[in-house]
Amino acid sequence: MYTEDDISSAIEAGVLTKEAASAFRAHVAGLKSETAVDEEHFRLVTGFNDIFVVIACLLLLTSVAWIGSALVPWLGALAVSATAWFLAEFFTRKRRMALPAIVLLLVFVGSVLTSFVLLLGNSPQHLFFATAVAAAAAWLHWLRFHVPITVAAGVAAGASCVVALLIWAIPEAKNWTTAISLATGVVVFTLAITWDGTDTARETRRSDVAFWLHLLAAPLLVHPVFTLLGVFEGQTTYGQAAAVVALYVAIALISLCIDRRALMVSALIYVLYALSTLLKQYGVIGLSFAITAFVIGSALLLLSAYWHSSRVHLLRLLPPTVQSRLARTNEIL
Repeated sequence: MYTEDDISSAIEAGVLTKEAASAFRAHVAGLKSETAVDEEHFRLVTGFNDIFVVIACLLLLTSVAWIGSALVPWLGALAVSATAWFLAEFFTRKRRMALPAIVLLLVFVGSVLTSFVLLLGNSPQHLFFATAVAAAAAWLHWLRFHVPITVAAGVAAGASCVVALLIWAIPEAKNWTTAISLATGVVVFTLAITWDGTDTARETRRSDVAFWLHLLAAPLLVHPVFTLLGVFEGQTTYGQAAAVVALYVAIALISLCIDRRALMVSALIYVLYALSTLLKQYGVIGLSFAITAFVIGSALLLLSAYWHSSRVHLLRLLPPTVQSRLARTNEIL
């Protein structure tokens, strides 16, 4: 299996020309009757060895955490972060293994954050310093290893740092979770769109960075919006159900435009819950969720089958300046 990183490396080494690489991508996309960018690729597992290495790494890291916590808890967490960095030097930097790289990054940033929380405490001012250190750790990890998910991890830590600072300065802000989540989601989503705009062909690591940012932004955006609609208040009216469906259609259109599915996946549970609750209220108790899942699942499968053609028709309605900033579609651009 060859990844986009492998192809890019071959181009840099002079093994492949850019024209040959583009022709190869077009050939593979043609075999699948799909445009390559619409596949929304991201590298996760290249073989079972990735899973084997992750299991071994987690066993080692767990033992380090266990032994360290028996001595000094915060020092044990710091030892885990050091071990994760050491393992990344081989499995991420040298072997370039995707799944171990992701797991080791998450363990590294998470253990750095944990160590400072254990050392300082979990008050807003202490969380501010702990998350700031975690964000700095993610930045250093990015400079060294360039794992795509690192940017999302760093942004998450940075956003947490800002929230902690806000609550530190204004204690009442801890009650503003919905507004804070929505504002953070908008910022992260904008950042994801910016990264996407630098690689509209979806051929470089920047596209992978954008993927993880979209994955981070989706729940931050979706949850507060559906919460404001009162989806989880126990009763669902026809008006609420219609609003939920209309919102999901809007999310689907946005997802088609930007060629990312994370928003739709994050919003799915809210649609299923709202519609199944409505059916329960009108007597369809035993099969409410099954009927809802059947209808929504069928619609999503239909959209998946015609994703590319639907996107082509939708993009034709947008101005050329907007089209140029979105993922390429050969029939349009």
